[in-house]
Amino acid sequence: MTGEAVDPRVTGLRSAVSRLRRELAGHRVEFADREIAEDALAALDAMAVSGAPEVWRLRRSLLLVAGSLGSVSVLADALTGVRNAVELFGPPGPPRQR
Repeated sequence: MTGEAVDPRVTGLRSAVSRLRRELAGHRVEFADREIAEDALAALDAMAVSGAPEVWRLRRSLLLVAGSLGSVSVLADALTGVRNAVELFGPPGPPRQR
C-alpha cells in the first residue's frame, strides 16, 4: 500500500467497465460494432487506470460504447452502470488545447 487514496469514482468506473466487458464477452451473437465497443471499453479502463481521466474523453468513449451496443438489450443494465459511473466525474468540459 502506497498510502495514496484511490478515488471511489475510478474504482466504480473500473468495476462497471469490467462487468460490461464480461457480459459482452459472454454475448456470443456477433454484431457489426462489437470491435468498436471492445476498443472503447478498453479505452475507458485505461483512462480509469491513469487515475485522472478527462471527462470529455470518458464521455466520448461512452458514446462509442452506447452507439455500438445500444440495440443489444441484454447488455442494457451493464451499459447503464458504465454511464452512471462516467456521470460521477461531472459534466463534460471543453477538450484541452494542446
